[in-house]
Amino acid sequence: MVDRADRFIEVSLDKRGVSCTAKLLDELAPITCDAVWNALPLGGDVYHAKYARNEIYTLLPPFAPEEPPLENPTITPIPGDLCYFTFTDTQLGTKSYGYETEAKHQGRRQVIDLALFYERNNLLINGDAGWVPGIVWGTIVDGLDRMADACQDLWRAGALGETLNFRRA
Repeated sequence: MVDRADRFIEVSLDKRGVSCTAKLLDELAPITCDAVWNALPLGGDVYHAKYARNEIYTLLPPFAPEEPPLENPTITPIPGDLCYFTFTDTQLGTKSYGYETEAKHQGRRQVIDLALFYERNNLLINGDAGWVPGIVWGTIVDGLDRMADACQDLWRAGALGETLNFRRA
């Protein structure tokens, strides 16, 4: 394993003016961490999870030269986990997921989901597809309390016009 310095990113909800700092888990998910790090900055419209519970995420076009393998997988993310998911267009295509027809990910053959989990009791299961394991590639090390409050506000007040962004710290 390559010995490298710790890498950190800022995760933000820009409209709400809230951010937190995450450490990349290079030793546990090196391929995913490199893919994300090399593609930064990343971001887009934010969504609040409907099934997984205490999760916010953005949907992006593929950015890795090659999709990462399922390294450091979980189906039970904990508060502060940053997860990476890969979906096909049909997996996110039905109205039951709450995506408007104008959503930017519509029509893409592959969609990348970068997610932040902000509270306990998450279970990555989908009624249509079953278990949905994600790659844990980062962990919030500062500001999770502020971000969790903003995520609760997003759940209650709505996500329209808000973006979730990932930048090098």
